[in-house]
Amino acid sequence: MIKRLRRFAQNMKVQLQVLYLASRDPRTPLAAKLLLIVVIAYAFSPIDLIPDFIPLIGYLDDLILLPLGIYLAMRLVPPELWRELQTRAETQPLSLPKNRVAGVVIAIVWIAALVAIVHWLWKLSVS
Repeated sequence: MIKRLRRFAQNMKVQLQVLYLASRDPRTPLAAKLLLIVVIAYAFSPIDLIPDFIPLIGYLDDLILLPLGIYLAMRLVPPELWRELQTRAETQPLSLPKNRVAGVVIAIVWIAALVAIVHWLWKLSVS
């Protein structure tokens, strides 16, 4: 069981690298790039839809949303390009620099989205 989870995690790491490479490749269609950016941002975001400290369900978003986003992105990226980028990710792993500014920007975007949703729900309940 542990070996399967390690393989799954390693595969996810490679797939996220492929997503990153595909998002930067000019041959990737625009719709795929937009989805790729959302999936990558969610994967690296310090904020989850369901906080990880909640037992069991805290990891459900990571176990369902990330693979679903990766699958959808794989369907939008041309197959030959995906295979090429996957080979590159497996043979030349990326080491992305840590960017605190990006983390702050992502946190601000999530907070703004949550405030907008709460505001919208409040307006619905008042009317």
